Amino acid sequence: MALLKLLQIEFLKLRRRTFVWMMMFSALIMPFLAYLLFKYAWDTGGDPVQFYKWSAFGFTLFIILPVVLGILSTMLMYNENQYDMLKQLWIVPVSKMSYFFSKFLVVLIYSVCFMIVTAIGSVIFSILLGDIAFDWQHVLFLIRKCLEIGVITAFAMLPILAIAAAQNGYILPVAVTLVYAFLGSIIVSINTYIHPLSSMAVIVARNGDIPGLNNTQVVNIPMAIFSILVWGIASVLLANAVLARRK
Repeated sequence: MALLKLLQIEFLKLRRRTFVWMMMFSALIMPFLAYLLFKYAWDTGGDPVQFYKWSAFGFTLFIILPVVLGILSTMLMYNENQYDMLKQLWIVPVSKMSYFFSKFLVVLIYSVCFMIVTAIGSVIFSILLGDIAFDWQHVLFLIRKCLEIGVITAFAMLPILAIAAAQNGYILPVAVTLVYAFLGSIIVSINTYIHPLSSMAVIVARNGDIPGLNNTQVVNIPMAIFSILVWGIASVLLANAVLARRK
């Protein structure tokens, strides 16, 4: 109950932050660029999955969504750290882990909403493209994959949320976010299972659902889940240790 109350408070605070809602529009960047690419340079051959691969399963998965969630995580922690408002929260009292998980739930909900906007944008631009027939089966595939990406990416970003909780400033968490996101896209072709974001890509592209992703290594879903789980537990422990030291 206390967690839900904290979650409600977080959304009330976010309501006044225009930049948070502006970041949501970045969900339409890749659908729009994919539209331009396939309109004027390439040909999908009428295959919607090829279009969705570019509009939702490529740069959005590896770069855009992780960077957006990293910035959001930093913003969620920054103001309270900057003005030392945590002292007032601990007096209430508020459980330190409830405080941390309320931030995580905001990131999770935002991530799912971001990917729903991406899915809607992908469908609209694929229709505008003209040579892709509207098919409910492919649309449901897109929505299912976007929801998977939204949920799993939020868990894969737990290390960034923990780092943001440990810092009073925003420069280091944002810098780490950029390195973290780009490292995830690079490592996916080297050793997929040592980075949460590349492990997330394995889960999303399992069974060869998305052509061109993870076709060079043996797919091991339990190993990918284990990688995300280990990083997530380590992040929660780090956040717990950091917040416990704050009086």
